[in-house]
Amino acid sequence: MMWRAISEEQPGPVWAGLFQEYWPDYKRWWLGEGEPARPTYLEGRRALQTHMPELVPLYDELCEKAGGSDLAARFLSFYCPPPYLSGCSQAIWPGREPVLVRNYDYAPNAFDSLILHTGWRGRKVMGTSDGLWGLVDGMNDAGLAISLTFGGRRVVGDGFGVPLILRYVLQTCDTAEQAGAVLARVPTHMSYNVTVLDKRRNYLTAMMAPDRPTKITHAAVATNHQDSVEWVSHARFTATVERERFLLQRLTLHRDPEEKFIGAFLKPPLYSTAFEAGFGTLYTAVYRPRKRQMDVRWPGTNWPLSLYDFQQGGRRVQIPGAA
Repeated sequence: MMWRAISEEQPGPVWAGLFQEYWPDYKRWWLGEGEPARPTYLEGRRALQTHMPELVPLYDELCEKAGGSDLAARFLSFYCPPPYLSGCSQAIWPGREPVLVRNYDYAPNAFDSLILHTGWRGRKVMGTSDGLWGLVDGMNDAGLAISLTFGGRRVVGDGFGVPLILRYVLQTCDTAEQAGAVLARVPTHMSYNVTVLDKRRNYLTAMMAPDRPTKITHAAVATNHQDSVEWVSHARFTATVERERFLLQRLTLHRDPEEKFIGAFLKPPLYSTAFEAGFGTLYTAVYRPRKRQMDVRWPGTNWPLSLYDFQQGGRRVQIPGAA
């Protein structure tokens, strides 16, 4: 896989070029169930205005940079997108220096392979892109880190694709408490577990769903179920219970040193090569909120990145099993 790290302070020609590059594939995905299945431009913009009003000026700017088409604007609203599933594991390491570690398990041909560093609307953010302004994990200049896992439920409802909710949290929040309040009120179209960690070591995990209130917990570990397993076949396939148990043991029974704990994400049972069955581990991300630093890791490879000294570049990475 070819990864890129790209920085642009405000939406401009770099982001516009990325959109034109990725848009054909995203357009096919967005229209996969037929155009009538997707909300109109007005429905999406009104939903943003209602639930994430601070993002509307940025949304309008990005729509213009994307060319101003109706379909592009509807896609960029992230409102009621097609269903999509992922695996993923994430945990808070409880040492003196707060650390959020996560594995992202997904199909490689449906992934941006892109780390974006932005200063949109005066807020510096870096993280792993999804949909070119959504994020599957990231961190802001206030020292707030965030990450998602799929919540292991089939229900689909009216709400936003969760990567845009993560972007919204990082654009508007400074603390885990503020993030929890946002996650409790913004509707999501599927079930997700979102973990946040701030520079003061405060953390929480929000269990979000389209058909019931978000539950804010003090869980330090999240895999692919919520309070209990509801989608049994998915739980068996992804070994979500086994991965959760493994991480809880690492945090409570063994108390691994930081590097040993991070290293466990690069090995079974957390690390998956099940790409032929749908998705495997594409990367491990490590966020250090106090230092405003992230690492992107693969077996034998580490790519360190800094929010305040961000180095653009690329990495060609061999992902076991992801031919």
